[in-house]
Amino acid sequence: MKLRIALFGQAAFGREVLERLRANGHQIAGVFAPPDAGRPDALAQRAQELGLPLVRRRFYRKKTGEPIAAALEEHAALRADLNVLASVQVFLPRELTDAPKHKSLCFHPSLLPRFRGGAALQWQIILGERETGVSIFVPDEGADTGPVVVQKGPVPLAPRETTTSLFFEKLSPLGIEALVEAVELVASGHAKPEAQDESRATAQGLVDDQVAALDLAKSAAELDRLARGCDPQPGAFLRFGGQIVRVFDVALESETGSTPGSVVSCDASGLVVALRGGALRIGRVRADAAKEPAQAYAARVGLAPGARFESGA
Repeated sequence: MKLRIALFGQAAFGREVLERLRANGHQIAGVFAPPDAGRPDALAQRAQELGLPLVRRRFYRKKTGEPIAAALEEHAALRADLNVLASVQVFLPRELTDAPKHKSLCFHPSLLPRFRGGAALQWQIILGERETGVSIFVPDEGADTGPVVVQKGPVPLAPRETTTSLFFEKLSPLGIEALVEAVELVASGHAKPEAQDESRATAQGLVDDQVAALDLAKSAAELDRLARGCDPQPGAFLRFGGQIVRVFDVALESETGSTPGSVVSCDASGLVVALRGGALRIGRVRADAAKEPAQAYAARVGLAPGARFESGA
């Protein structure tokens, strides 16, 4: 059976899901994508090229939690058999996710029930997870708590993994395959959603500046994970001269014996800062408006070996 699908998503991930579903003969009844934010959205662009109904909407619920009536009307007009949520970053109301005959399928970048929440990629790196995967589930009232239709994994996390590499190199292609597989299971009548094991569930909050502040009292291994988990957003940070300095492209190095926060060296390969039990080589920083090579920053502010960074908090 071929389905009429309402596709919610964004960027290259959503565009690839769109192409794969069309190639399998399903009809894309309409596309929901967020408004452009600095650059054109790849999914929205492709929907326009194909002449598909396109809704650009950032929110689907009011601050009170009630659904936005216009969003429900836009969706109802499509007469979709199934919603496919391809990397959606906002909560959709139950009135929308349950509306189609086959309800909805949603992508999540972890092996549920572990790492529920909107910052699953970041926390898996920050907390030192060794392997991960993807889940496709049927949304319910909770945050990533619905029954699972397809899981793929595990895949290992590399020692220098960042949220960018984890998503684009590993979980994005795996997630596209899993979503397409889940849609085919629904279409064939063979989907068997299984309830999540609540005894194994974990959930973390968003990664904001309160989380991203690097504390020099912590170990080098912890700070390395935090810096990589906050790369590219929001950027883990230290302070120099009272100014926030966000660090990117980091690598953990062996112990130096210097006081934590001390600059050990700075050259074309990066800025090395001593930590407890090791050191962090920093490739790029953002102290003002834009990222720049750490060596350029050091030259600009007069950083030299022996200078001291302070904890971010």
